[in-house]
Amino acid sequence: MQSLKIVPRLISEVRAGSKTHTIRWCERVITPGPMLYINTEDATDSVEVLVTGVSRMPLSAVAEFLGKTEEWPDAVLLAGMREHYPDINMVAGVEVIHHLPPSAGGDDRKK
Repeated sequence: MQSLKIVPRLISEVRAGSKTHTIRWCERVITPGPMLYINTEDATDSVEVLVTGVSRMPLSAVAEFLGKTEEWPDAVLLAGMREHYPDINMVAGVEVIHHLPPSAGGDDRKK
């Protein structure tokens, strides 16, 4: 099964159903279908979701695409992404991976 690692504070948001997308840069190819998010600090903590689509775009287009332009002005979005990808810039091509909440097609595997 395809999988992505995710930091603990975000895996809890996935589990709660409030996080239904992730933005990735230069990582493995993800396709629609089942996907496992794995906690970066505890590999026994994972959440299965159903990926519904993957949208490719420059990082500069992400906030508008997700309806978060007020929350994520360019400087805020870039700073947040650089926590995970120090070399990213606003023209970098990223993937926005959309998924359903775990309760709508996934499996919560928290131990």
